[in-house]
Parts: sequence; structure tokens; C-alpha cells
Amino acid sequence: MTIGELARSVQWYVMSIMGDNAYAKYCAHHRAHHPDEPLPTEKEFWKAKHRDAELNPRSRCC
Repeated sequence: MTIGELARSVQWYVMSIMGDNAYAKYCAHHRAHHPDEPLPTEKEFWKAKHRDAELNPRSRCC
């Protein structure tokens, strides 16, 4: 494994933990399973995700 590959792996891991790639994962799922429906913008996605987290608290620190 090269330094570049290692750096990309670490970046992917950190982004996954922090949720930074949630919108990209959502887009891929949406295109595969709901191709005829409009794709929300990233801003709309995060707004809905945070609204859902407030309305349906799950296991979290606060």
C-alpha cells in the first residue's frame, strides 16, 4: 500500500465516522432505488436529517 492509498483510506474512514459522506451514500441509494423521484439538495438532505434526529432521538451522548 502506497502513502497515497493509506491517506485515502484514512480520509474515507474519518469521513465515514463523522458522517461527511452521508449525502453521497444517500444519493447513490436514491438513484438506484428511486430514479424517477427528484433528488433533494445537500442542504435539504441535512436539514431533514437533523430534523429527524431531533424528533426521533436515538442512542447519543446528549
